Amino acid sequence: MKNLIASTAFAAICSSVAFGVSAQDLPGEGVTVHPIKGSPANAWFQHMVVQLGLEALGYDVAETLEADFPALHLAVASGDGDYTVNNWKPLHDDFYERSGGDSVMIRDHAVITGAGQGYYIDKVTAEKYGITNIAQLIAPELGALFDSDEDGLANLSGCNPGWGCEVAIEEHMDKFDLRDIIEHDQGSYFAIMADTIARYNEGGSILYYTWTPNWISDVLVPGTDVVQIGVPMTDDSTTAIGEFDPGFAVNDVYAVVNRDFAEENPAAAAFLEIVEIPLTAVNAAQVRLRDGEDTLEDFRKQAEDWVADNQEQFDAWVAAAATAAN
Repeated sequence: MKNLIASTAFAAICSSVAFGVSAQDLPGEGVTVHPIKGSPANAWFQHMVVQLGLEALGYDVAETLEADFPALHLAVASGDGDYTVNNWKPLHDDFYERSGGDSVMIRDHAVITGAGQGYYIDKVTAEKYGITNIAQLIAPELGALFDSDEDGLANLSGCNPGWGCEVAIEEHMDKFDLRDIIEHDQGSYFAIMADTIARYNEGGSILYYTWTPNWISDVLVPGTDVVQIGVPMTDDSTTAIGEFDPGFAVNDVYAVVNRDFAEENPAAAAFLEIVEIPLTAVNAAQVRLRDGEDTLEDFRKQAEDWVADNQEQFDAWVAAAATAAN
């Protein structure tokens, strides 16, 4: 372990020199940074990209903490965590505001943009029965198609408590009178989705919630295996009449930084203010995660590979962040 730590530190110093940051004047030297992320594994990629940048600036990045999203925001607000790259806006707005909001944290920069969410069913069932929105399942003959545990309710593979997306799903259950029609299956999302995928492979009808970036859509391919269905248009919908309403807002993924930490560490704050990762890159990392690259070493390698492919841009971010410390 000591050799690994020493090798990592040496690599960070060498990288810093390559990025145009003097090894004798690293702005983060002597400072330990404490990141925190949400519990889903698919948030590791962006955190590792940021970690590589902070290491290049000389920071010692501690083990990344994990928590459900309400606790994650409270941790950054209190200083138990210095930053996260796992705030979905607007999905996590309530978590952010209830934790103190702008008075104790900074949330100014979207690292990833265009993250979508929604309900999906298998394409065969959608086309056979003309299903385009979830409220149609109120018809007993349609709801029964998705009853995977034979309890009389359609099974929706849904969102873990504490992730934020479960709030919108529960609101839909009430708003469209679906409580006695649909069972919102919650717990371990990816374990539930493994059963959903198995049911699809056996020819069964499936109903589930998912989001991007995520590897689920590389297995259940929209337009080929599944189709997205929406919610009924209502007076308070933000979607124009006649258009498809997915029931969920498109989100951007923000860096959230403890305000005191940012003021004391301008180089780290600056890097978190400029790093940007394309959604396509995050999706590509999710495929590698799905294929078994799911250790910390794998997550770091995924980030290192992306940085290597975008070295010039990454170097510019590091150099700009180092300048901010002067």
